[in-house]
Amino acid sequence: MTPSMTPSIAKQAAPVDAAVASPVSSQMGGLAQAPATSDYRVTDLVQDFTGSLWVGSWAGLARVNPETGRILTRVPIPSRTIESLAQDRVGRIWIGTFDGLVRVDPRTDEITAQTFRLPSNRVLALALDGRGFLWAGTDRGLVMLSPDQGLIMTTVQDLPGVSANAMAVDRQNNLWVGTLNGLVKVDTASAFPTMRISDLPGQTVQSVTLGPRGDLWLGTPAGLLVVDPVFGDLVRSVTAMRGRNVRTVEFDQEGSVWVGTNQGLFRLNPLNGQLLGQVPSLPSSRILSISPDTGNKIWVGTSEGLGWVSQTTGEGHAHLGFVSPGVREARGF
Repeated sequence: MTPSMTPSIAKQAAPVDAAVASPVSSQMGGLAQAPATSDYRVTDLVQDFTGSLWVGSWAGLARVNPETGRILTRVPIPSRTIESLAQDRVGRIWIGTFDGLVRVDPRTDEITAQTFRLPSNRVLALALDGRGFLWAGTDRGLVMLSPDQGLIMTTVQDLPGVSANAMAVDRQNNLWVGTLNGLVKVDTASAFPTMRISDLPGQTVQSVTLGPRGDLWLGTPAGLLVVDPVFGDLVRSVTAMRGRNVRTVEFDQEGSVWVGTNQGLFRLNPLNGQLLGQVPSLPSSRILSISPDTGNKIWVGTSEGLGWVSQTTGEGHAHLGFVSPGVREARGF
């Protein structure tokens, strides 16, 4: 472990650029309705307060009924390369893209704000802290915004490890940021890093998830790690995932931990790390995002499109409205 280095902090009050957008003209439903695109990766999934599933992909933004899989809306936004999603306290959906931040009102499916004034417009991760402020992680540092007033409150541009790949807020309202060179703890009140952990296996932290017991579960190119957020100690490296490129980690209501890797989707017992199973038949073995307990399914974003896992059979399925032509052809559609 190495002590944190205090970065330079630039505080601003830059307004988020107002955007005028037309409402979505018609709802696009149906399982077999695929967008015209050459890249079908589904990078983030968020269940909103109404139970709908928001799908962020390189084919754009959509809202899905997770019970039936029906596409309720495709929302046109300025950038199709979506990397992250978050819902704020009043239900608005924030979208991090390679061209800045966009805010969508889910009641009207309209864009209500967007900004291009970030340290980098390549937004990789989003998180809400305990006060309701929105943190955006970019490949050149962090930004804290007021979702209501549309103000950029603080930037952290000299973030140790540079790129904010993934973020999670712990029970003490500290922001944990996965970077190219480990993990950084940021005090959300002062926006100052207070701890840096840089000797982790795999080095690059690709996902950060707060576990049910308050510990941090990290995905790296070398495996799945558990870190104590109080002392910053590496508690364990999960044996079953060693050597696997872990991209995303989520817990379901039954306590299982779902681990998305470049070699498939796995379910583990978080208490002892026991491997409980691997899910077959998803659109791709490269797993990018997971939304458990959503419409009685585990929804899964892959590099070839959207899939879901039956909680009854454990089998994987492809959502035919969000998969590549190669997957559709292979499955006879």
